[in-house]
Amino acid sequence: MTAPDDDAPLLIAEGLTTHYGRQLGCRDVSFALHEGEVLAVVGESGSGKSTLLRLLSGLMAPEAGRVLYRMRDGVTRDLATLAEAERRFLFRTDWGYVHQDPAAGLRMGVSAGANVGERLMAVGWRHYGRIRDTAVDWLDRVEIAADRIDETPRSYSGGMRQRLQIARNLVTGPRLVFMDEPTGGLDVSVQARLLDLLRGLVADLGLAAVVVTHDLAVARLLSHRILVMKDGLVIETGLTDQVLDDPHEAYTQLLVASILPP
Repeated sequence: MTAPDDDAPLLIAEGLTTHYGRQLGCRDVSFALHEGEVLAVVGESGSGKSTLLRLLSGLMAPEAGRVLYRMRDGVTRDLATLAEAERRFLFRTDWGYVHQDPAAGLRMGVSAGANVGERLMAVGWRHYGRIRDTAVDWLDRVEIAADRIDETPRSYSGGMRQRLQIARNLVTGPRLVFMDEPTGGLDVSVQARLLDLLRGLVADLGLAAVVVTHDLAVARLLSHRILVMKDGLVIETGLTDQVLDDPHEAYTQLLVASILPP
């Protein structure tokens, strides 16, 4: 634990390493993320980017290294030292996690309003009218008509489900959001609309985010910095426009040239 420091990074990764059996997941990944900053993690399938996201978000424990997070009281904590109740509260308040498959981030059997409202209730909201009004407001912000608030996500299109998942994650005002291929599997026109929405929300709310994507257009549109992974290793990092416009590593050059598959 470290003393409060308003200028300290929000999230710090130090030497993160893990394996799946004999296969390397990622090795010695280190970086710092500040409030309001968006980091894109890019690479082909199997590069280690989704593993890194799971390590950063506490869904997986590293074999070596650690993840530090600056709590709302200004004190930076090692995630490994948090009690389970503290970890759950962090996920309900300060963090969001947008899955590639929205069904993994939604309760498909309850209404859209309940999906948003449940997160508010988890942080202590109890007034039904206030919860419903806030849910309506957030559905509007993610371009879902208010008259569909009582429908379940099963009746929604893929793009609508993803927008609902975003509303569910952002309604409690998190400071950090993890996004795993947030536009994956969507039609190109739906992707463009969702990206525009995400960019606006991230900017308006001053969110920090870690975005895993194989799509460099997503990285360019959403992120300030980029981290390129190959075979579990970070091989290039820097400001997004600089890396994409003038990549130094041959692998990054291939990615930019769209030669490698997703």
